[in-house]
Amino acid sequence: MVSERLFKELNEQMNFEFESANIYLAMAAYCASIDLDGFENFFLVQNEEERFHAMKFYNYINEVDGRAIFSAYAEPKNEFSSLLEALEMALKHEKVVTERIYKLMDLAQEEKEYATISFLKWFIDEQVEEMSMFKKLIQKVKMIDKNTNGLMALDKELTQRTFTPPADANE
Repeated sequence: MVSERLFKELNEQMNFEFESANIYLAMAAYCASIDLDGFENFFLVQNEEERFHAMKFYNYINEVDGRAIFSAYAEPKNEFSSLLEALEMALKHEKVVTERIYKLMDLAQEEKEYATISFLKWFIDEQVEEMSMFKKLIQKVKMIDKNTNGLMALDKELTQRTFTPPADANE
């Protein structure tokens, strides 16, 4: 059975995932403001993914007889000095998400809550992908540096990114 303490932490993570979606929406708006439609799309897809993650927590909480509790979250940063700053902030944010998921896993293991351990495994795997994706994108932007043709090519490539929920979305 999921303890009240674990329910509290699961709810906090659900809310943090919604906050993450809002952070990426602000980054998308920044990219739109500097006419980088591909990067705008990239962050809009990130927004969708984070909302999907939040809903996974919402559904899990309900499935194990908990109650989803919603809270307010901080206003996201809306102004960036550069695209690189936005991407680096996104990677830093994903590191925080990873730390939070690990702490949740530690608690689930401490309480021997095996269903929650199984549920959180998906997020641990997801965070590996998220951090790798941001690291690679940051590296590409750094390699491009001031080459506007390279930036435009990468921006065009990112217009093709879409979000498709994983096949195991209801698990």
